[in-house]
Amino acid sequence: MKPILIIATDGFEQSELMEPKRLLEEAGAETVVASLDEGEIKGWDDGNWGESVKVDMLVDKVSVDDYAALLLPGGQINPDILRMNDKVISLVREFDKADKPIAAICHAPWLLAEAGIIRGKVVTGWPSIRTDLTNAGGAVIDQNVAVDGNLITSRMPDDIPAFTKALKDAVGMRRTEDARKVA
Repeated sequence: MKPILIIATDGFEQSELMEPKRLLEEAGAETVVASLDEGEIKGWDDGNWGESVKVDMLVDKVSVDDYAALLLPGGQINPDILRMNDKVISLVREFDKADKPIAAICHAPWLLAEAGIIRGKVVTGWPSIRTDLTNAGGAVIDQNVAVDGNLITSRMPDDIPAFTKALKDAVGMRRTEDARKVA
């Protein structure tokens, strides 16, 4: 399986990047963190700066063909910065055009709205962005995960288990794990 791309920058919600990344890697997936600058990006954790994550590549170097899916962690700071970056929005559109899974949690669905890809789709997100999602044409629901076509959205850190399971299912990992249990 191709790697799963994670796009984030400083201010990502600590748990919304670290936990899905850990769960995906434990299940056998490779993850690649892309950002706007080289080095490391720093998470936001419970009102303070959190842990740093190594940046594997710049978003300018990303080719959608190299990845199975896109994961967009939330937090308020991270997606607000990323939605103003033309290359990031272009990548979101390219993943959508290729019909590859795009998983966005918390405030990260802002990127989907900015990319213009949620019109007519069932989505969810952090309560404060739901009006933005509705205004972008999304049918907003309040549940731990919404899956509509290639889009996977969730509301908050408590939703990470369901969010990550939906992403694993979308890239065929769940079936592989189940097959290993039978074998």
